[in-house]
Amino acid sequence: MAEIKLDDWEKKSAENTKKYKHFLQKADKNKVLKQLPALHEEAFSKIDCLQCAACCKNYSPRFKTPDIKRISKHLKLKESVFIDTYLTLDSDGDYVSKTAPCPFLGSDNYCGIYEQRPSDCHRFPYTDEDVLLKRPAITLKNATFCPAVYYVLEKLS
Repeated sequence: MAEIKLDDWEKKSAENTKKYKHFLQKADKNKVLKQLPALHEEAFSKIDCLQCAACCKNYSPRFKTPDIKRISKHLKLKESVFIDTYLTLDSDGDYVSKTAPCPFLGSDNYCGIYEQRPSDCHRFPYTDEDVLLKRPAITLKNATFCPAVYYVLEKLS
């Protein structure tokens, strides 16, 4: 496979959106799922999230009930206070962060609640699981701001 260059990846990702969409529609699910763990590891051997943090700066994960319970406990806040302070309901009825960037993102791009972070954050960018194929709209959106998604899609398509 060709080496993937990460310079100017945002422009290249935008130019390849149609290619990615076509690939995601036609992909052999079993074949792709077998490749994902190695491609995920390869991508993150080349990409340092702490240099980017675009996900934390521009988007919010869903905060599900177990996340809210765990993070509230960690912060020593009542769940209602945590929700009132940090969260709002989105149009899908999910709790999301009131602010962007994430209120737990430090100026050094480290997460202040990393060990307790929401499951969406832990799983992001889904490059090692079937979400990559099952939710193509999310994958295409993620490819616009996450170099790891770009890298994996380039390797696959």
